[in-house]
Amino acid sequence: MELNANWLARLADYHPTRPAVYWRGHWLSYGELYQRARRAAEALAGLGVGQGQRVGVLSTNHLGYLELYFAAPLLGFIPTLFNHRLSQTELAGLVAYTQPTVLFFSQELAQTAQALHPVTYPLEALQSLPPGPLPPYQPDLEDTALLLFTGGTTGLPKAAQIPYRQLLTNAFQTCMSWGLRPEDRYIVATPMFHAALNALATPLLYLGGSVIIQEKFDPAEYLHWVQHQGVSLLFLVPTMYQMLAQHPDFAQADLRGVRWAISGGAPCPAPVREAFRAKGVRFKQGYGLTECGVNCFTLDVLEAEHFPESVGRPMPHLWARLVGPDGLEAAEEGELWLAGPTLMSGYYQRPEETAKALVEQEGRRWLRTGDLARRDAAGRYYIVGRAKEMFISGGENVYPLEVERALYEHPAVLECAVLGVPDARWGEVGLAAVVLKSPASAEELKAFLRTRLAGYKVPKHFLFLEALPKSGPGKILKNQLAEHFRRGHA
Repeated sequence: MELNANWLARLADYHPTRPAVYWRGHWLSYGELYQRARRAAEALAGLGVGQGQRVGVLSTNHLGYLELYFAAPLLGFIPTLFNHRLSQTELAGLVAYTQPTVLFFSQELAQTAQALHPVTYPLEALQSLPPGPLPPYQPDLEDTALLLFTGGTTGLPKAAQIPYRQLLTNAFQTCMSWGLRPEDRYIVATPMFHAALNALATPLLYLGGSVIIQEKFDPAEYLHWVQHQGVSLLFLVPTMYQMLAQHPDFAQADLRGVRWAISGGAPCPAPVREAFRAKGVRFKQGYGLTECGVNCFTLDVLEAEHFPESVGRPMPHLWARLVGPDGLEAAEEGELWLAGPTLMSGYYQRPEETAKALVEQEGRRWLRTGDLARRDAAGRYYIVGRAKEMFISGGENVYPLEVERALYEHPAVLECAVLGVPDARWGEVGLAAVVLKSPASAEELKAFLRTRLAGYKVPKHFLFLEALPKSGPGKILKNQLAEHFRRGHA
């Protein structure tokens, strides 16, 4: 089977003047975007970059991400996207791991980039470096199109090898199953070094829609663009939705042009969903992994309103199963395994980690997601929590996500995270880290939870903070919360 990885060239022929990308106050057409991608490929060819070599990016959201994304199938290099929020020490480890030939950066990260690599250029140089001839290259579907680092919160992140097969399948089934339209428009505000590139940006461009790049998330600017740039789809992580709902401009914001909003990365708290629903925005919950690229489930917005905690049913070209601790198929709840053409090829130079994550069974290659899920009678899936986050208190399983959902129902709770910590009597008990928006005591929150949860699920310890530590993609760093608790109870 052959598919066209250089599909942007076709779209540039189909509608060369149609707006594609809004960047720093100006719209670029499909024709202009393709010409910039081609010029970027020529610039890299002039540097001697060839097939299979890594090209690093250390940047906030930038047009250069798309230029390199669409230049890759013209030359065969592999864009390798670094999380600019990591420390220089952490980044040095990732650079040593992937060994990019050249490292491109946004201006505010110039000093860090130059300390990490001997060959660096600003992303703007992709349009001005001396060009070289493009060799004949036709990407195979199994060729690596991107190296994306997993959102791991402990240890050195692994680089998932994303093949063209994954990007193309994800694009066309997202268009089909999510009901995207050529007239749709959305703001790329989540980090482009992570899933933002292939979550909604490239599927929408694949269809002929348009995207707006926000360099750094700013709630006021975001709300302004939604109202004045014809934005019809919202895709953010829960923290960002929360920041929008709390912003002074939100109350007067006209969001009637938004067809639906989807939350990725983690379940969105019910009060935040309700804030958007009160303004007429239909909300649904997404689920995906870097390793399974990246939109794994679909649910019609009308059904999502009736089942707000569900992530939906598997995408058309994806298979899902639930597996119990004994390795056998579970009827209703178990670890979520996924199979299909959107799976990664493996982790770059990590064969042992790849073997743990990808399992051959029943004629299919399955990704062990590490997430616990349940399935209802209608085939809808619900994420219960991370398998490694579940803890056992007095012999009973406690799922932090269930406790967090209950905590979010308290009007004083702005943000929360629950994890298990050692306890001499019960083995483990719950620790709730909480950010408050109005005064509340630990005893008040415990009493509130006892009306909603079994006693063993109610956290024994409460940690009140001004903010919760988060990773680049917006996930709460529970390992840091555990360390904070250990220091306080040494």
